[in-house]
Amino acid sequence: MVTQEQRRRQLAREKFLRQQQRRTAARHKTRMRNTVVASVLGVVVVGSVVSYATGVFKDDGKKANAGSEVSPSPSPSKAQDPCDKAAAGTVKSLSWKKEPAVTIDKSADYTMKMATTCGDIDIALKTAQAPHTVNSFSFLAGKGFFDHTKCHRLTTNGIYVLQCGDPKGTGSGGPGYTIPDENLKDKTLKGGMYPAGTVAMANTGQKHTGGSQFFLVYQDSQLPPSYTPFGTISTSGMKVLKKIAAAGESTGQGDGAPNATVVVNKATVTKS
Repeated sequence: MVTQEQRRRQLAREKFLRQQQRRTAARHKTRMRNTVVASVLGVVVVGSVVSYATGVFKDDGKKANAGSEVSPSPSPSKAQDPCDKAAAGTVKSLSWKKEPAVTIDKSADYTMKMATTCGDIDIALKTAQAPHTVNSFSFLAGKGFFDHTKCHRLTTNGIYVLQCGDPKGTGSGGPGYTIPDENLKDKTLKGGMYPAGTVAMANTGQKHTGGSQFFLVYQDSQLPPSYTPFGTISTSGMKVLKKIAAAGESTGQGDGAPNATVVVNKATVTKS
């Protein structure tokens, strides 16, 4: 016969075993949860690194201007638009098979004026250092290629630029031809820094793949010297650019469409 003391000890052992089983199950569950979390975080981190490494100032067209920019998501709290309504007109559908012949005077000074919905942005062009780029912009502006186009991308974290020059307004458009990289040893690019006020070409990440997309730097930005610097923004133009940047971008993640509706009503290149 089982005594009362033996019964008490048996119940205690059973209780202990049940506790051990519960603790083992809890530890297993925790390990599984942590494994899943770690896997998810790994995907997020790797995805973020790849996105940053491949999407920094890319011209995202499919051939001469191919890239991998991700379409921005809507922001839950969009900032007030500081810009005016765009001028009447539509973007021209223009494309060429090859780069235009260089016809500019390489010894002369040229300026580009972007009359935007947010204000005028004047740019002194580096003709002697980047003749192919300046010639291309002179050609495209003369054809009305940039008129009524949107500046489609604003970055506000790590790198600080407004990207423009895409007739599609999505990051996938271009003129149909490419131009060579130029002026990559510009004396202003010190320590891997594109200083505020720089205007440079976007590309696909490969050499000599610039098209029509370009970016305007509103704050010093750390970048590899792979993007042709071909202009400098005027003081008044910087004020306009900073107003656009202050309105933020649509994703809230630091890289998306600008909240400001930045439309180039008219772009002109003038020899001075």
